[in-house]
Amino acid sequence: MTMLAAAATAAIMTIGLAACGGAGTSGGGSSEKIAVVASINQWGSVAEALGGDKVDVKSIMASTNVEAHDYEPTTSDVAAFAKAQVAVVNGADYDSWASKATEGTKADVVNAAETDGIKEGDNPHVWFSHDVREKTADAITAAYEKAMPDQKDYFEQRHKAWEAQEQKVEDKIKAAESKTKGVPYAASESVAWYLADDLGMTDATTSGYKNASANESEPSPADIKQFSDALKAGKMKVFVLNTQESNDTTEHLEAAAAEGDVPVVKLTEQMPKEYTNLTDWMSALVDDFTGAVK
Repeated sequence: MTMLAAAATAAIMTIGLAACGGAGTSGGGSSEKIAVVASINQWGSVAEALGGDKVDVKSIMASTNVEAHDYEPTTSDVAAFAKAQVAVVNGADYDSWASKATEGTKADVVNAAETDGIKEGDNPHVWFSHDVREKTADAITAAYEKAMPDQKDYFEQRHKAWEAQEQKVEDKIKAAESKTKGVPYAASESVAWYLADDLGMTDATTSGYKNASANESEPSPADIKQFSDALKAGKMKVFVLNTQESNDTTEHLEAAAAEGDVPVVKLTEQMPKEYTNLTDWMSALVDDFTGAVK
């Protein structure tokens, strides 16, 4: 566990103990918890941090082996959404199966993308955005307070503790900008576009490849050659590689980056198992980006 993760855990545990007399109890002495279902573990981790011992959170996707775009929900997944009091989906057509599963349910649905006006057709990897993380946390807390109004103070304190950890990430991003602002980077996919944008970096991925990737189509040989030639020439200062979508093309691009002495930042779409907290993961990625910039 990183020092940041340990600090986050300690802060949240301290607030949780101070805010409630008995673990898992509501104002009426009940042991009931708010049933929460999140489509992906990134948002599930935020829901857990904000809810503490007042919530029971289930994340449908918690593996880097499957893409949310292609996920086929099981009968039990759909049933979980049907029983949920609060459902957290990513939105922007990233997990349309989850949004569909919430239709006709009584769940209070938090759509992360919609909290910041991001819609279908926009970049759906919104958990990499500081603004979206902030607004989604606000929406989740509001949903908890609606479901368990007698625990409003508890949820406000949990939210305050989460905000303190997210602010550390934002502070780190601002500090890193002196090194990363304006730095051209290229990416095998636009997964971390929001984080790179927060860091003030410039997306220099060649247009043909970028358009093919955005449309989820195969780049042409000419697109790949143009991209790899630019990497070999060192025109980009960082290459961002989504290892969750490794194939012959990405391996070719990684080799081109090595030939051009372009540092590679490797990441995945889903939160890796070594992280239990979205802010900890983002903090580590800020370090990776900063470290890659020469």
